[in-house]
Amino acid sequence: MPGTRVRLPAGPSMNLEPGIGVLNNWRMTQAAAIKHIRTPTLDIAYEEHGPATGTPVILLHGWPYDPRDYDKVVPLLVAVGCRAIVPYLRGYGPTRFLSERTPRSGQQAALGNDLKEFMDALGIARTTLAGYDWGGRAACIVAALWPGRVRALVSGNAYNIQDIAGSVRPDTPDQEHRFWYQYYFHTERGRAGLEANRRELCKFIWRLWSPHWQFDDATFEASAKSFDNPDFVAVTIQSYRHRFGYADGDPALEPIEQKLAARPTISVPTIALQGEVDGVGPPARSEKHARFFTASYERRLLPRVGHNPPQEAPQAVANAVLDLLRATSS
Repeated sequence: MPGTRVRLPAGPSMNLEPGIGVLNNWRMTQAAAIKHIRTPTLDIAYEEHGPATGTPVILLHGWPYDPRDYDKVVPLLVAVGCRAIVPYLRGYGPTRFLSERTPRSGQQAALGNDLKEFMDALGIARTTLAGYDWGGRAACIVAALWPGRVRALVSGNAYNIQDIAGSVRPDTPDQEHRFWYQYYFHTERGRAGLEANRRELCKFIWRLWSPHWQFDDATFEASAKSFDNPDFVAVTIQSYRHRFGYADGDPALEPIEQKLAARPTISVPTIALQGEVDGVGPPARSEKHARFFTASYERRLLPRVGHNPPQEAPQAVANAVLDLLRATSS
């Protein structure tokens, strides 16, 4: 099978496991770290740690998760002088739309454009991006469409830009089974179910997608607070309907969607992280993604890791970021 099998937790080249004191201090400062910045569309909440002049790294969470994913990744990056920035995506936590008139879209163009405008608002000309699921999609889009803004990319499950035109083709029965929640969200029953049972449904998803991750109730609740965002359900439902052509997109984002329809390649150095027991995106789905990357590309397989590498294998995520920073330092 293509890809490098990573031995955890030390990773391929570095061991920056923080001491207990570092992690305890990190936990105590989480609440005070939330900042806000406005883009043309959103008031984006984000957490920032490390020196303001440090090497910027933006870390992006997936659905249904939140910035708590990176609590054990950030100290590893800050320890070597990085400026680690973790935003709440649209529909999560304290992030809010500026106008009631803005469509509550979760389409891929919205996620990518949000990230670019977030970088613009912070005055970050060029950064390293790391993400998975929705966050990985946003990172891949910015790397593909605005490569001059991206130093390097760490992407869960490799190439995450959606093939909306190809979504009409049936997948294998086992993969269709994994996508049950997407089809559920295509129905009004699914929308109502997410509205009424968002915590129960999302916790169930966590368990299905990461079968070896033994998270406790406190860990889940720390992220589940973000699902109370008033736009969480609307953004989620639109996202899963749009990707199959069952919901219109935001007209303002159509030019970006047209570019993404061409399945653009990514021309920045990339490390793809693939959980070997990912319950929704198993390794076979990313085996042949190397063709979408035109710069240096490495795929690392993470044993016993599911869909959420930052929380399941924080050392491997930090190692990937730091390996790319070293490789692109000249």
